[in-house]
Amino acid sequence: MEPLFKGKHFITLEEWTKEEIDKLLEVSKDLKHKFLNNVETDYLKNKTAFLMFFEQSTRTRNSMESGLAQLGGHATFLDTSMMQISHGESAKDTATILSSYGHGIACRNCFWQVGNKYLREMAAHSSVPIMNLQDDLYHPMQGLADLMTIQEVFGETKRVKVSIIWAYATSHKKPISVPLTQILLFPRYAMDVTLAYPKGYELPDWAVAKAKKNAEENGGTFRITHDMEEAFKGADVVIPKNWGSWVTNQSTAVVDDLLESYKGWKCTEEMIALASPNVKYMHALPADRGNEVVDSVIDGPHSIVYQEAENRLHTAKAVMAMTMGNK
Repeated sequence: MEPLFKGKHFITLEEWTKEEIDKLLEVSKDLKHKFLNNVETDYLKNKTAFLMFFEQSTRTRNSMESGLAQLGGHATFLDTSMMQISHGESAKDTATILSSYGHGIACRNCFWQVGNKYLREMAAHSSVPIMNLQDDLYHPMQGLADLMTIQEVFGETKRVKVSIIWAYATSHKKPISVPLTQILLFPRYAMDVTLAYPKGYELPDWAVAKAKKNAEENGGTFRITHDMEEAFKGADVVIPKNWGSWVTNQSTAVVDDLLESYKGWKCTEEMIALASPNVKYMHALPADRGNEVVDSVIDGPHSIVYQEAENRLHTAKAVMAMTMGNK
């Protein structure tokens, strides 16, 4: 398989054209088919990637590690608390050295107003592609898997009504990167996107403006509502997920009065009943069960969360196969 985007950084899907994203999806689907049919795909034989994590991970770490193994390569997991980063080593020095050792660097850094800047600093000094495993603003790996899943389920994306809905959760103060990525990406594929949240949980103005522009340029629509029921009504896809109030409140406190005032923002059977009869429930996982969503919904017939999670493997493999090649 020819690495068509050899050396190209994967930091945000905004920096990839629709044609390039379509190619990644095409490769993802091919790799999924081959995986299910036990066809060998050693396109990155003897290639190495370094996976740097500032935070915990299940799907992202394991999709990257197993994915690179299935491509014939090797992934080295790096807990940044055990690296010299914890003693102050710069992103420049880390990227320069690691890129001289292998063929790709992937990093998760979700610290607010730090993560994306850190990835871009690495990209400025790396001789191999930098892959974003989630930062404070973007989660392109998740966005790509979400798009692949919607295409699989609906066949096409035009006029698919997708509602991205804030939901109550207490597990930790979550990044805004998943909903922000979705509002930028989905309108590019002519979806009708609704963003719903209670006041205090705004996404950045620049992201909202860009989402509207992406919709106008690609035949989609984008709107905002502060009414949860309105967002569920008639939706083909609902993505009820918590995100933190980072834009309006930079405190790292998980639970505060604002959060507690919106306990009612939960995905229940009653909310699902307002949506399209064949509505699909999606979530990047892990879901805060009992808070964001009731078990009967996430485990019920409308849920496609496991298909969505499985696609993280195949899209990750596509990104690596297309960007990591011979030096």
